[in-house]
Amino acid sequence: MSDTPIKGPASYFPSIEKTYGQPVGHWLALLVTQGGLKHMELVAFLKTEHGLGHGHANALVAHHLRGGGG
Repeated sequence: MSDTPIKGPASYFPSIEKTYGQPVGHWLALLVTQGGLKHMELVAFLKTEHGLGHGHANALVAHHLRGGGG
């Protein structure tokens, strides 16, 4: 295991999984189903439809839009 701290959106992932009880892959897969929505539209989707907080939703969307899986 590396001693290098995780940076960027991925630094939120452990908290997202603990708080919402789903793996990050679950949330990324949901984002894929939303097609070509813009960043803030995807954030709003996660917040309104799934109850995520703004910071967590923003981190997932940023990771997704940078090609981070899903």
